[in-house]
Amino acid sequence: MKHRRQSPLIAIATAGVLFGLIAVSAGASATSAPDRSLRPNARPDATLTTPLTPATAPLVATVDLRPQLRPVSQQAIAVATLSLPYMTAGPQDSLRPLLRPDDLAEKILFGKRKRRKTSVCGDIDIQGSKVGTVPGRLNGCGAKNAVKVRSVSGITLSQRSVMTCETARALKKWVDRDVVKAFGRRDPVVALRVAAHYSCRTRNNRPGAKISEHGRGKAIDISAFVLESGKVVTVLKGWTARATRKELRKIWKGACGPFGTVLGPLSDRYHLDHFHLDVARHRGGPYCR
Repeated sequence: MKHRRQSPLIAIATAGVLFGLIAVSAGASATSAPDRSLRPNARPDATLTTPLTPATAPLVATVDLRPQLRPVSQQAIAVATLSLPYMTAGPQDSLRPLLRPDDLAEKILFGKRKRRKTSVCGDIDIQGSKVGTVPGRLNGCGAKNAVKVRSVSGITLSQRSVMTCETARALKKWVDRDVVKAFGRRDPVVALRVAAHYSCRTRNNRPGAKISEHGRGKAIDISAFVLESGKVVTVLKGWTARATRKELRKIWKGACGPFGTVLGPLSDRYHLDHFHLDVARHRGGPYCR
């Protein structure tokens, strides 16, 4: 049986009718089924007990979803009812620090200028005066460009001591790094008792011995440490006292480095009551006993 060939006009008309039916069907489905839309529904209110419907869904948009304010506590209400006097914060009650007086900066600068004039060895923390060349009565004694130091880093020497700048700088370094920290801030060191400084003599004053570093201005002997409270810690008694032996051993050990030679009570009978400190250099490094 032979099939009739369909006319092209009829095929086009049939396709158009089918396309129109599909479009109408899709439009009806889109308008009649909002629950299947890709757009998310509005967040429901927690107070609603009835289920959402297409008719009630638009009402949800009008519900305020902001969190409720925290209720006022009973303590706040009680404080509000008190009749407290109204006080304005004056300058003396303000937490803001007071302004620095106008003349304070001038006083600080004047103090630094004054200290700089009385400093030696190019260090404002080493206070003293210049001595110059110190001649020696024995062969090997004497010092060049010597100074007479009265304090280092604010710590006073019991007597103005003649020494070289190398010795003065080593003394300052030792004081800053070890002496001040050993006794802490509660009762800090305010003075050093000097047993000996420049002196043209032999070692331990023995006849025929070599010239001491004291005779070259390169040594200083410290016999005690004076604290702010007035307490005096001597090397003789403090070295074995339970309350101070730990501090004195730290000080003695700390001097080994800034000074080339450090002698104390453990070295010999000549140094039972003081620390001998000098800047002599040894081939094997600092000599500390």
